[in-house]
Amino acid sequence: MAKRAFDLLVASVGLVLLAPLLAAIALAIRLDSRGPVLFRQQRVGRHGVPFAIHKFRTMVADAAARGPALTIGDDARITRVGRFLRRRRLDELPQLIDVFKGDMSLVGPRPELPRYVARYPEALRERVLAVRPGLTDPASLAFLDESERLARAADPEREYVEVLLPAKLQAAADYAERASLGSDLCILWGTLRRLFGRAG
Repeated sequence: MAKRAFDLLVASVGLVLLAPLLAAIALAIRLDSRGPVLFRQQRVGRHGVPFAIHKFRTMVADAAARGPALTIGDDARITRVGRFLRRRRLDELPQLIDVFKGDMSLVGPRPELPRYVARYPEALRERVLAVRPGLTDPASLAFLDESERLARAADPEREYVEVLLPAKLQAAADYAERASLGSDLCILWGTLRRLFGRAG
């Protein structure tokens, strides 16, 4: 109950305070390339219930037809504004809408595509999907360089499925078992420090 109340408070305040920034980003995306401002994609949420995640669009409008679902390194489909947003993770800000709605939490396992969730071992699947997915979690901090790692792999899809996904899944399961408001605050602080340091 405390976690949900905290999520709702932060998401509400964040959406209000960040409204000018959100509007400026939306305008920049409009001016930079054709297509919608927001990108919506089906992800798997708590208890396996699917939901539509919200992000600022960082790729060309027909990106799905031009390449794989995974974003690898300096993907040619990424727009100029999109590259800036991704570097600073500003493309994730619309997910405050998902937190406000209750589909996500500020901290929790990152929501995956259904085709990757189908690969989860049953025991880990139950533990990870027992909590709301989040904007950040320990696995997100550990794999901030995920796109670059995939770019170096001979087979990015295989690297993700066989190496990165299992590691992220185990970290997510460990988080789900020990989650508390105190640990969430530590993860949020760590995320902000890493992102500001990365941007700098």
